[in-house]
This record gives sequence, C-alpha cells and structure tokens, in this order.
Amino acid sequence: MAKKDANTPEEVGTTGHEWDGIEELNKPLPKWWLYVFYACIVWAIGYWLVYPAWPTVSSYSKGFMGYSQRGQVAKDVAASQADKAVFRDKIAAADMEAIKADPELFNFALAGGQAAFGDNCAPCHGRGAQGAFGYPNLRDDAWLWGGTLDAIHQTIQHGIRAEDSATRMSMMPAFGKLGMLNRDQVADTAEYVMSLSGNSDDAEAAARGKEVFMTNCVACHGPDGTGNKALGAPNLTDELWLYGGDKETIVETITNSRGGIMPAWAGRLDPATIKELAIYVHSLGGGQ
Repeated sequence: MAKKDANTPEEVGTTGHEWDGIEELNKPLPKWWLYVFYACIVWAIGYWLVYPAWPTVSSYSKGFMGYSQRGQVAKDVAASQADKAVFRDKIAAADMEAIKADPELFNFALAGGQAAFGDNCAPCHGRGAQGAFGYPNLRDDAWLWGGTLDAIHQTIQHGIRAEDSATRMSMMPAFGKLGMLNRDQVADTAEYVMSLSGNSDDAEAAARGKEVFMTNCVACHGPDGTGNKALGAPNLTDELWLYGGDKETIVETITNSRGGIMPAWAGRLDPATIKELAIYVHSLGGGQ
C-alpha cells in the first residue's frame, strides 16, 4: 500500500488560495503547539488579573496582589537606609581621626565616599580623581589649601570662591589686564616662574622677571616661590600645574589671572556624607 502524503491537497484540502499554480494547503497546526498557545492565553489572562496591567484614565489596574515595582524599590531603599543609619549616625558624631582609627567605620566611610564622589565630584575631577585642565588632580601632593583630613573637609564643606560665608577665598590680580605690569614685564616674570622648576632657557629674561616677581608676587607665593597654603597660593617650583606650565599659558595666567570655583557642599550634602567624601579623597594617595 502506498504511503499517504500529508502535504498534498488530496489529503489535507486547500484554503482556496492559489498563486501562480501554488496552492495554500489547509494543514492544521500540531496539537502540542495549539495546547501551548492556549495555555499561554490562560496564563496571560491570569497575569492581567493578578498583577498591575491595564491603564485607566488617571491610573492603572492594581491587580489582586497589589504589586508595584516602584513600591518594592522604595521598600528596598528604605531598608537599606535603615541598615546604614547606625553607621552614618556614628560618622556624623565622630571626628575625622576617630573615624579613620575605627576599621569598621573607616571602611564604611570609604565606600560611601567613593559613591558620593562618583555622583557629585567626578564630572569635574574625573572618575579616577585624576583631574583635568583647571581641575586639581586629587592623587598628587599638590594641595592649594592643604591636604590634611581637616583641610580637605573644610574645602569640601565650604568650597572655593563659593557663595558661602566660610568659603576658601583668594584672588590673584590680573597684572596685565589691569595695567599693573606691561607686556615685557609679564613675559619676563613668566620666564622667571619657569626657571623655578628648571624649565627656563633665557637667563637674562628670568633675571629681569625675578625683580618683578619679588616686587609683586612674593606676598602670596613666597620669596622662593613655594606658595602658601593659608592663601591658596600654588607652589611654583614643582612641575604640577593646574592650568599648564608652558610659557604661553603662564603669560596668560599672569595677564588675566585665574579663579576657579568649587561649590560649597554644606547644605547640598549631609554632614556624614561630607565626612565620607573627605576620608575617601584623603585616601586616594595625595592626602597629607
């Protein structure tokens, strides 16, 4: 007996559709596929009833279980905050050295400070705190206002040239723009500043610039050019430059001055977070 072919019109019939001699067979789907399909429909209806699903005019159907992803996240966040509250209360009450001396508090503060740094400080100082043009590298030892725990805490809390009554404040005059020095004096002073770090190649200009420097710059930078942390005046004898150490850039700085601004984080961040930030920044390697 010849085997029947289930793929012929004689065995399964056709839908009546035909294109260029090709007929569309009316072959039924496998039963297992239909059963799975029906089960999915039943599952979907049950899901619609149990969980939030249907939009309404001003809200949505809550479902029999009343489940809400937003609500669950809010509960998880609240639970996490409650777990952290014990440590954060201790950090808020303790001084910086006491936190550093307590391994458990110190590790908690480091983790919290790293998170807060990524959220608030990385856009300017970089994700790795390496800094950028006009933004200090927090991993080296060049600290304009000091790199101790307390000094870093003060800077974070009150900012630099910020709208805060206790902010760090200093201002370098725009010697060229204000007519305090002429163009040649500015150029000679820049040459002298470069000589302090061994980068000058014009000894005569540097000698002339030294006279100008001693008259106009020593009050802040000191007679040896090593700076003054109490005034936020940078050390000019190293090769760490916030805006660049080539002559053109130094001339620009002397001519028009520089005045970067760091916001005061007091009032934006709570006291515990500010302490955590100070401890984290101090731990990066440049803290003193």
